[in-house]
Formats: sequence, structure tokens, C-alpha cells
Amino acid sequence: MKVGVFVGSFDPIHNAHTNLVNYLIDKKFVDKVIVIATGNYWDKQNITDLSKRLDMLEMIKNENIIIDKKYNHIEYTYQILESLSKDYPNDKFYLIIGSDNANTLHKWKNYKTILKYGIIVINRDDLQVNLKCENLIIVSKSFGSISSTKIRNLIKSGDYKSLEDIMNKNVIEYIKLNNLYRD
Repeated sequence: MKVGVFVGSFDPIHNAHTNLVNYLIDKKFVDKVIVIATGNYWDKQNITDLSKRLDMLEMIKNENIIIDKKYNHIEYTYQILESLSKDYPNDKFYLIIGSDNANTLHKWKNYKTILKYGIIVINRDDLQVNLKCENLIIVSKSFGSISSTKIRNLIKSGDYKSLEDIMNKNVIEYIKLNNLYRD
């Protein structure tokens, strides 16, 4: 089975994330996608508690979108891919990244290990992708210019109405109920 591995903070999850995952499944790039919300990124501050981000991710899961709760505390992407391969030796894993990350992958911890897996690059802004990899798939499709930072800023300003077209309504209600991103 071809399995996409989508790692990120998802703080919060939004429609660009879900549209991307559904597109990869619908177009048969992968059979399933494992969404892995990271613990705390070394380069991100004030990240929302993992349990709350997992709760929001649960709202978008289906039989082809798996929300991971096992690999969240693994620090590096290469370790996540190695662990998945060990646990599921019959599956072929494809790391899903944006073109911005593809062009800086050489700076990632043990990036050569990552290159042993398949990589699906979502080419945003028509960037030239300089990555060389045996199992490289480049998807040139826009999934919108939604960003979690923009969403958090809209919430801080109390503008929940603007979220209706860019987020799952259940996620919006969860954010309101739990008073997330307000301070």
C-alpha cells in the first residue's frame, strides 16, 4: 500500500490541509495518508497543546485519513519514517512536503535517510524544485493560500465569520468552546 505521511503542527488544521490530503488520495498518488501532529517543533514557540490539536484533527479523519497518536513525540522526520517502515514493512511511505521544504531538505537531520523514501512535493508558488530523489512526485496544484498563522490572527481579532470558508465548522466550534488562540 502507498501511504502518505503528512507531518506538521496543524495549529489549527484547515481546508488547505484537508483538500491536499483528499486530492492525493482521490488522484491515487497514495492509498491512505497518516497525519502526524508533531509534539513541539524546535523552531516554533507557543504551540497549542498536542491533545487539543489531535482533537481537531480527529474531525477530518475517515477510512483513508489516519490521525496518528503514536509517532507524535518522535523528534525528527527521518525517525518517523524509519519507525513507520519498521511497524508496517509491507507499505511504501511517501513524505508529503511543500516545495519550500523540498528546497531546504538538505538541512534536515539525516536528510539522506529521508531520500530513501518516496517524497511528494506540493509545488506552491511555482517554485523551482531542486530536490533529487529516486521516488519524487511533484504535484503542481494550488490548495489555496490559507495559513494557520492567518487563522490564529483572525481568531484573535474575533473574526470567526471569515473562517467559515477555510475551516471545518466543527473545528471552528471546538476552537470557540476551548477558547483557543484568543490570547
